[in-house]
Amino acid sequence: MAIFSNLSPHAPKALGALRIVSSLLFIAHGTQKLFAFPVGFPMEMNGLFYAAGIIELVAGLLMLVGFQTRIAAFISSGTMAVAYWLGHAPMSPWPVANMGDAAILFCFVFLYLVFAGPGAWSVDKD
Repeated sequence: MAIFSNLSPHAPKALGALRIVSSLLFIAHGTQKLFAFPVGFPMEMNGLFYAAGIIELVAGLLMLVGFQTRIAAFISSGTMAVAYWLGHAPMSPWPVANMGDAAILFCFVFLYLVFAGPGAWSVDKD
């Protein structure tokens, strides 16, 4: 359709918006674990949760500004895969039942950023 072909020039902006919004949400998960902000983490913290919180905060900030986006996204995608398989999947095979749907979405959005790059409004400027 002609209407959709007119959207193609705006793809880098849409990719940049996806990167920014996903990063902000990812950062919120990190601050929840590390600083109990904006709400406290609902589970007892251990070494894996602290490591995940540091990755979520640092990699999230890097992706937010678009600096070393592909590396930060690769590490973040792997972190979310581990989070899903270690933390969520053992509770149920269904993501909606094991509350792992966010981990799956983060994993694949960040995996896409590894291949697509940062998009518009980034320091990297692929």
